[in-house]
Amino acid sequence: MRTIAAALAATLLGAVPLAGAAAPVADKIAPLPPYVAAYQPTNVDERGAWMMADEYERHLRDSPEVIRDPALNAYVRGVLCRTVGDDRCKGVRLYILHIPAFNASMTANGAMTIWSGALLRLRSEAELGAVLGHEFGHFELRHTVEGFRNQRRGTDVMAWASVLMTNSAALQVGVLGSLYRFDRGQEQAADMLGVRYLAGSGYPAAAAADVWERMMSEADATAIGRHRKADQRYTAGFFATHPTELSRATYLRAFASGVDGGGSAEGVRYREALAPWLPMLLTDQIKRNDFGGSEYLLGRLAADGWTTPLLFARGELYRERGNPRDLVNAAEFYEQAIERGDAPPEAQRGLGLALLRGQQTDAGKAALREYLRRKPDAADASIISTLVAS
Repeated sequence: MRTIAAALAATLLGAVPLAGAAAPVADKIAPLPPYVAAYQPTNVDERGAWMMADEYERHLRDSPEVIRDPALNAYVRGVLCRTVGDDRCKGVRLYILHIPAFNASMTANGAMTIWSGALLRLRSEAELGAVLGHEFGHFELRHTVEGFRNQRRGTDVMAWASVLMTNSAALQVGVLGSLYRFDRGQEQAADMLGVRYLAGSGYPAAAAADVWERMMSEADATAIGRHRKADQRYTAGFFATHPTELSRATYLRAFASGVDGGGSAEGVRYREALAPWLPMLLTDQIKRNDFGGSEYLLGRLAADGWTTPLLFARGELYRERGNPRDLVNAAEFYEQAIERGDAPPEAQRGLGLALLRGQQTDAGKAALREYLRRKPDAADASIISTLVAS
C-alpha cells in the first residue's frame, strides 16, 4: 500500500511545482496571451472561477463600502486606462472600496477593486498605475484560473493522502508549501507585467518599487509604535503567499532600470484629485489605532509642507493617544490648523478636549464654545454643551 500511495502522490504532485533552484526573476515572466476583450470561460476550472467571481461582483455592486463618486471613479479609471491601454481598460469594472488599508485585487471576470487606504498611501498617478497594472497583470495572465486549478489539484492530493497513508502530515505540508510558492510566482509575474505597462504608459516604471519601499517603512513605524521589533525579512516564509516587500522593491527597481523610459509621475495632479477625499481618508487612518504607522504616513504626506488637513489629523492622532505630552502637542497642532483660517469646526472641538484633559479648563471651554457656535447642529452638541456647563 505504501508503494502504491507513493506512486500516486508522485503522479499528482507532478502537477504542483515544488521547491527547486531559484530561477532568475526574468525567467518567471509569462509571455502575454493575445488580448481578447470578450473572453469567455472554456473549461470546468474557468467556469468555476467565473462563477465565484460573478457572485462576488453581484454582492459588490450593492455593497455600502463602494465609493460611487463619479469624479473619483473617472479619475482612477483614467489612470488605469493610461497604464494598461484603452483596449484592455474597456472591459474592466472598477470598484473603489471604503476600507482604510492597503489592498487591490482583480477577479477572473474583470472586476477590479482598490481600497481607499491604498489611495491615501500612494503619492502619484504612476504609483496608482503600478498598483492597478499589477492587478490587471493577474487578470491578463489568467492567474485566478490557474490558482483555482492549482488549489484543486493540491486538495486532491491531500484527500488521497489521507485515504492511502497512515501518516500523511509531511506530504500535506509539502503540498501546502507548493501552493504558496505558486502564489508567489504569480505575484512576481504580475509585478513584472505591471512594470511593462508603466514603461509603455509614459509613467516612470520605477514607481512600482517606490510603493514597496514605503510600505516597508510604514510597517517598521507601526512595529516601533507598538513596542515591537521591526520584522523585515529577506526571504518569504514557507507559507507566505507574496514575496517580501524587500525582495519586491529590489527586483522591481532592477527590472525598471532596464525598461524605464522616463516621464512624469504626475504627483501634483494626483494630490489635487485626492484633495477632496483627504480629510475622510485621514480620519479613517486615525481610527485604526496605529500611532506609529499613522505618524509615518502624515510625515510622508507633509513632505511638501504641513497643510490644514494634515495638521488637524496630527492633532487628532496625538489626542487619541492621550499621554500628557501628547495633549500638549495635540493642542499645538490644532492651533496651527486654526490659525490658517480654513480649519473645520472639529479643530476647535479637538483643541477644547485636549486642553480640558490637560487641565486648562477656561481655555478648553472657550474652544468648545467656539465649536458649538460654528456647528450648532453637531451630533455631539448636547455632550459638548454639558462639558462647557460643568
